[in-house]
Amino acid sequence: MADLFVVAYEDEFKAEEVRLTLARLQKEHLIELADAAVVVKDKDGKIKLKQAIDLTSAGAVSGGFWGLLIGTLFFVPLLGAAVGAASGAISGALTDIGIDDNFMKELGATLQPSTSALFVLVSKVTPDKVLEEVAPFGGKVLQTSLTKTQEAELRDILDRRGIPAQS
Repeated sequence: MADLFVVAYEDEFKAEEVRLTLARLQKEHLIELADAAVVVKDKDGKIKLKQAIDLTSAGAVSGGFWGLLIGTLFFVPLLGAAVGAASGAISGALTDIGIDDNFMKELGATLQPSTSALFVLVSKVTPDKVLEEVAPFGGKVLQTSLTKTQEAELRDILDRRGIPAQS
């Protein structure tokens, strides 16, 4: 079972910095991310979703490879690659894994302009080491799937950074 964390930051870039820090920690096997996305609300109030994995592009590449391979077997490699890439892109666009995009957009709409939020779905974590790395970034906990006690501890750790957590 994965835990959801949503933390807001007071500028447009901080959430991406934290996501990159978590990606580094994942390479060190201190955290296992099932999904991670950043929502930015720019100065004009426009909401931008930045997914860690672009499923449309990944599907197109995968579909193109398999289409080329199958097309080569039937002596039409270019047609096979084109059809494979198109079907892969479509299936990638229709596949939504991890955190729901509509949920992220709805919560992103509540942000102030020129701010960002990090949405993370965590499968496994070494809490003390990961919190030591992300605590300096501060942030405001918007939502978690933790127990009330665990969430209060997380808010306390981020509060020590000097940025008050949302009640």
